[in-house]
Amino acid sequence: MSNALTIAKFGGTSVANYAAMQNCAKIVAGNPATRIVVVSAAAGVTNYLVSLAHTPMTQEQINDTVQSIIDIELAILNALKDKANIEPKLNELLDELRSLASHEEILHRNDLKDQLLSMGERMSSLMFSAVLAEQNVQTLNFDVRKVLRTDSEFGEAAPQIDAIAENAQKLLKPEIANAIVVTQGFVGADEEGRTTTLGRGGSDFTAALLAEGLDADVCEIWTDVTGVYTTDPRITPAAHPLPELSFEEAAEMATFGAKVLHPATMEPAVRKDIKVFVGSSKEPEKGGTWIVRDCEHEPSFRAITRRKEQVMVTVKTPKMMYAQGFLQQVFAIIAKHKLSVDLVTTSEISVSFTLDNPANSVAQRLNRETIAELETICDVKVEHGFDLVTVVGNHMQTGKGVSSRIFAAVSDYNLRMICFGANPHNISFLVNESDSTEIVKVLHSELFE
Repeated sequence: MSNALTIAKFGGTSVANYAAMQNCAKIVAGNPATRIVVVSAAAGVTNYLVSLAHTPMTQEQINDTVQSIIDIELAILNALKDKANIEPKLNELLDELRSLASHEEILHRNDLKDQLLSMGERMSSLMFSAVLAEQNVQTLNFDVRKVLRTDSEFGEAAPQIDAIAENAQKLLKPEIANAIVVTQGFVGADEEGRTTTLGRGGSDFTAALLAEGLDADVCEIWTDVTGVYTTDPRITPAAHPLPELSFEEAAEMATFGAKVLHPATMEPAVRKDIKVFVGSSKEPEKGGTWIVRDCEHEPSFRAITRRKEQVMVTVKTPKMMYAQGFLQQVFAIIAKHKLSVDLVTTSEISVSFTLDNPANSVAQRLNRETIAELETICDVKVEHGFDLVTVVGNHMQTGKGVSSRIFAAVSDYNLRMICFGANPHNISFLVNESDSTEIVKVLHSELFE
């Protein structure tokens, strides 16, 4: 075994069924450096689990939803060449799933929600280790909760970096000498051993955290697209994959809506200079995007992202005229509620900022509480129906004609807020959600075609 270490993560569509899992198993078996595999829940399973955790249902509806999950898992089980060893373990997990789904407190207790939400990954890692074993490799299905220590913020748990590194060296490192370890993304445990989750998209983050803890060389993110594209290919067919990206560009793209990457994934990679690869598990031969510290080329324009469901909040007080401390109060309230603000613009008596507001999430709850508290110190206006469009690139503050090309392309559209100059890697603007698809197409045509 060479000393190079690769950690491979496979997303939900990559482990959706037995055939998809076989593709992934071939990728893993074909790379001797890959010693740890992190898997998401099989496609569709997490959505069912989220419904069970958040939607009031009758017992009949609960049973139907649980049955939909069982059908997905049994289809994989029944395709295995040898299921005798796996079946009893899967049945145990299915019993746990049934009992959690019917728990009378499930809608009111975030700790139970996280236990329920972890079931998808726990089942898919069990199944994937069996599929991988069919490739004649020694495998071990490992419970990531032994290593991935988090705080107790159920639903959006924050990883404890030092504890993860210590646990990874002690518990994971000895195992990878003799077996390929298959483990769960998205899931962790707090100090008391209670199951936590890292929030949506957390499987990428898990892979990067384990890569950091084990000083890996490469973290591979296998998904259903051949790398990171110039923009979402569903918006324009002219979008094309990028051979390389810098950490900074990738972080900007992830933060501002590129679905292929989870924003937090880049942090561990940057801290330990771990190369990240993004490719398609269906077409591994097509290559993908390498994300590295320094790229060979640093073009002014690299990509365009869109983040939907943005909320614009404007806070206003006549007292703000020349007032010290008003901004500080506003941002203290936002910080207290752990919200992240993207764009900020200020005038003499008002401040506008954007908040991400994905449905069904911690953010929505926090937004309501934050706005109520802001109303105690100023007038607050909340507007919905916006998307955030961001052009990502390099040297954007200093490049001649960079901003004029962008704004000339979108001159027919109403831009509500513009953010430019704070960072050499992006220009962002808030637009009406009804215009955002056209704006991305127009920009892509001007900058990349």
